[in-house]
Amino acid sequence: MKLSSIILITAVPALAAPSQSAFGLPLPGGSAPTAALQVVLLLTALTFLPTLIVALTPFLRITIVLHFLRQALGTQTAPSNQILLGLSLFLSFLVMQPVALEAYQRGWEPFNQGRISSAEAWVEGSQPVKRFLLKFAREKDIGLLLEISKSPAPKTPEELDLKVLAPAYVLSELRAGFQIGAVVFLPFLVIDLVVASVTLSIGMVQLPPVMISAPFKILLFVLVDGWNLIVGSLMRSFV
Repeated sequence: MKLSSIILITAVPALAAPSQSAFGLPLPGGSAPTAALQVVLLLTALTFLPTLIVALTPFLRITIVLHFLRQALGTQTAPSNQILLGLSLFLSFLVMQPVALEAYQRGWEPFNQGRISSAEAWVEGSQPVKRFLLKFAREKDIGLLLEISKSPAPKTPEELDLKVLAPAYVLSELRAGFQIGAVVFLPFLVIDLVVASVTLSIGMVQLPPVMISAPFKILLFVLVDGWNLIVGSLMRSFV
């Protein structure tokens, strides 16, 4: 619930501030938007919440690694997509809970008490999110996005705009996810190669090597407590 407050910090304050345009969007003549327009803008902003959860949280890296793991095991649809997505979502909430809580306390609570404006609530509430994104965004990716957007380089990393930091974080997480996925894939690839070589040497050319190697890969994964190792390594990578 508090994770959604990151969005509400920008949306709901606009509904409560009739002297300001919703979401900082200037209207012709400087007039405040109507209540109906404010509701439309709020609902539009909330539609971006799933995208933000998928792209700007550990959900991105976790789902990529789990997908590589399932491909390496050769189980096709086990675990199902729903199970993998559910596990990724809960793990993402676990990592993002401190960030969302800090954003809620710094942005929404002071605004709700009338101590700061909606613009100040957005600035204060976005700081924990920016720190989290900055922690995992590579300098090379940030530089690329600064070049693409033709934005001047900030004096300090904290001055980076979210429009640059968010896509840079996504690029960095894609790279990290594929790196971890490749490492996870290698041991199972070795088993496939060994089984394929053995079956070919004894003339079992009509039996697909995947059917023979799959039980061995699953057995190895269970014996080494693979789920604990994978999830533990992923969670420690975000600490």
